Amino acid sequence: MICVIMQPTYFPWMGYFDLIDQSDTFVFLDDVKLASQSWMVRNRIKTSNGPIFLTVPISKEKNPENILIQNALLANDKPWRKKHLKSIYYEYKKSGFFDEVYPWAEKIINYPTDSLSEFNIQGITLICNLIGLNPTFIRSSTTGIIDLTKDIKLVEICRRYNCEIYLSPQGSSDYLEKKNPGGAFQDSGIDLYYHNYAHPTYPQSHGVFTSHMCILDLLFNVGLENAMKIIRSGRKANYHYLEFRKKILNISQ
Repeated sequence: MICVIMQPTYFPWMGYFDLIDQSDTFVFLDDVKLASQSWMVRNRIKTSNGPIFLTVPISKEKNPENILIQNALLANDKPWRKKHLKSIYYEYKKSGFFDEVYPWAEKIINYPTDSLSEFNIQGITLICNLIGLNPTFIRSSTTGIIDLTKDIKLVEICRRYNCEIYLSPQGSSDYLEKKNPGGAFQDSGIDLYYHNYAHPTYPQSHGVFTSHMCILDLLFNVGLENAMKIIRSGRKANYHYLEFRKKILNISQ
């Protein structure tokens, strides 16, 4: 059983969905602090003038420096939903699968909630359903596992759901490998692997291909039926953490 634990982001990139595809249990890490200008509140689409960010505004009623993702509220007094849909419509209206995908983009963006976490999670899970992904989805805020350091919390979540393998994004190595190889996974009985993904190309609007756009860019250009074939084409053999330390971090021990 493979566990992946990720923060719920706004229309994630292709690699996020490859992680979902490889997981048996996918946990939305929603009980950690919301970082400002993070992927939780923005992502990119490609336009005729290059990539632009679509940013979801957060209510300032609470201190954004200390707020948890699960408690963050959308600033629904601002017309951001209408603006996002207008930008998406204008930039993708000539794409090959616009008629198929745009109604789903409308449904996701117009989802009636004040919760950032709820908003992002419903978008991700709806897209998963459309492209054929169906792992077990869990929110970390429902596990009761709190007040633990980052890597210990990940280990305990894996144990809770009987997962023998934890598949991590490479960026998490900044803290997982900081003190010792594999962090808390080293003696946990849970194998730690790092995601290995090479962004594939696909037919794309607006000139020369630009990678790492949000998932909508892929869907508008290749359609729902073809999306997973393209996503999986970027998958490489994942790194065991000891191999990752040697090959990627250049650490011999």
